[in-house]
Amino acid sequence: MSAGTESPGSGRAALPPGERGATRIADRVVSKIAAQAAREALGPLPADAVSPHATVVVRHNVAHVRVHVELDYPSDIGTRCADVRHKVVERVVALVDMEVPEVAVHVERLHPAPLYGAGQGRTR
Repeated sequence: MSAGTESPGSGRAALPPGERGATRIADRVVSKIAAQAAREALGPLPADAVSPHATVVVRHNVAHVRVHVELDYPSDIGTRCADVRHKVVERVVALVDMEVPEVAVHVERLHPAPLYGAGQGRTR
């Protein structure tokens, strides 16, 4: 064996870093990150709400994200969706270093808040 040659299994590649290959992160992994970020952005949900879930398509290190959520009502739906979009972009960029040009948030269901005092006639 010559002095400049690495033996197989030595732990070091003979190729420079730019030529060693690439890491591909599965769409499924990115969708789990997006769903978790949506859960964090929304905070506590109504008891009968389904946890947020996401679908993602990755092409050339760009993630196209669609998040499905259920929200309590009344609430500021626009602000809550914006919070979800912001958190999803932040987390995907930080954890997998992918560009996220857009996050589509689909509100699947609104859960009305319980009416306090319902059935108890109010008088004025």
